[in-house]
Amino acid sequence: MELMTTDTTAIHSFKQDISGDSLPERFTYPFCYEAHPVAKLAALEVQEFLSQYYDNEHNFGLDPDHAGIVIGKMFGVLVVKNNENQLGFLAAYSGKLAEGRQHPYFVPPVYDVFQEDGIYLKEMRNLVTLNDQIERLEQDERFLAAKALFSETEQAANLEIDELKKQLRMSKKDRKQRRTAAKDRLPAEEYEELLELLKQESLKQQYDLRVIAQRWQERLDVVDQEIRQQRLLIEALKEERKSRSGKLQQLLFENYRFLNARKEWKSLLSIFTDDLDLMPPAGAGECAAPKLLQYAYSHNLQPLAMAEFWWGASPKSEIRKHGEFYPACRSKCGPILGFMLEGLEVDNNPMEENPALGKELQIVFEDEDIIVVDKPAEFLSVPGRYVKDSVQTRIQNRYPGAILVHRLDQSTSGIILIAKNHNSYVDLQKQFLRRTVLKRYLAILDGVVAVQTGIINLPLRVDLDNRPQQMVCYEYGKPAQTRFEVKKTASGYTYIHFFPITGRTHQLRMHAAHPLGLNRPILGDDLYGKKSDRLFLHAEYLEFDHPKTKERIAFTVPAAFEEDEKFT
Repeated sequence: MELMTTDTTAIHSFKQDISGDSLPERFTYPFCYEAHPVAKLAALEVQEFLSQYYDNEHNFGLDPDHAGIVIGKMFGVLVVKNNENQLGFLAAYSGKLAEGRQHPYFVPPVYDVFQEDGIYLKEMRNLVTLNDQIERLEQDERFLAAKALFSETEQAANLEIDELKKQLRMSKKDRKQRRTAAKDRLPAEEYEELLELLKQESLKQQYDLRVIAQRWQERLDVVDQEIRQQRLLIEALKEERKSRSGKLQQLLFENYRFLNARKEWKSLLSIFTDDLDLMPPAGAGECAAPKLLQYAYSHNLQPLAMAEFWWGASPKSEIRKHGEFYPACRSKCGPILGFMLEGLEVDNNPMEENPALGKELQIVFEDEDIIVVDKPAEFLSVPGRYVKDSVQTRIQNRYPGAILVHRLDQSTSGIILIAKNHNSYVDLQKQFLRRTVLKRYLAILDGVVAVQTGIINLPLRVDLDNRPQQMVCYEYGKPAQTRFEVKKTASGYTYIHFFPITGRTHQLRMHAAHPLGLNRPILGDDLYGKKSDRLFLHAEYLEFDHPKTKERIAFTVPAAFEEDEKFT
């Protein structure tokens, strides 16, 4: 197959001869894939272009002397062929690059919001005018002075009224003491006179409080009158801004219109609202994958293979490795690509394949209350969305009342504890909650760790745009702590023991890979590092109290990879 020759600058021919390379039989399943060799070659050419021509225009964080905010980016490549059976590739990036300036090397956005005569920029100018009006009104000297006077008056009123209320409480306490003291000392007639006197005293104080509170309120009303009109005008302008922003967003959603392989059209609004009864998330339609497919369909090019890679420094909250390939995001791209891929022969979703097929569970220990099993890598702990075969289903086929006490990630091997009955489950769960269960994991890290021991403390939450990936979040994340001890280093790898204090999803993987953690991903981690023949993480030790006998028991299952020759 010959290389494509074209005058269209966004379509690129391969620089090297790829005529001997095999092409994929089906298009890439975008949410879980191994980049095809031809797509990797295209990505290398894009990376070469970025290194030579683009680093000066955008600060990816690769050059410490480069000024400006560091923003890494996701880029995508799409290998295509035309009607003459010629091969080429397209390149795109997610979001905006170099302050929105469109470089002809990359395909254009699905909808260009920066068109000079476009409705987006026109309406944005209107919104900027509204913002300026609001800011001028809010910063007006007379308005600010009146607000300050109102605040000072309100503070003075509160101080005096609070002091009067305090005096009222003290007077009330004093009157109670006088009543109590006089009840048995004074004749009945004099006692009744005293009660009336105390009553009038109380009423007068309450009246005085109301008069003073009303006097302050009148003063506040006078000051408030000076700012009320301007405040109402500001609120009206803000309401107009909100309304116009909403209408503009709705208009954008309608103008983002996508093609699929059958040359059918659908708007972003229709894809999310009509099909899913959801509002499109911010930034939907701006990712690399939809841009690539849209350009290919619009120019009668057949998509063959796609891959997306990260270029630049990793964000602080999530993990992105420079130059590594990643799947498309599901929250924004899932519905869009679901439509755009209609009519293409696409690879099967690997998540629908049973990873446990042909694998057996090894029973480490079993009695009438508990079962300890050694779970192989790539074996679900509990049934998944697509695959039901799991540790839970296999054990429950033998013991219907059995319950998993804890779980391991699909890719993690090692010890799982199972309760055979409800009482055992409740007892073991309490031990996990009280953190009296001791766990030890063995991992091989892709790189050398300088610190030998320590505790990693990074709060985690799910990445809403990229489930099931996790991210560090100090605002909404749940506490996550991991103690670690380096066992040895060999051949550029680190053997390490992890002792999880908490049990968050992907905790060990995140704490290993994140720059604020060990900054060395677990070998074979396809989510936070580089894919390999397996994830080199194994739950090798578990210690707890037997739920019935209360005897302290422990189990050790060595990792199959522990003495692998290629790491020694």
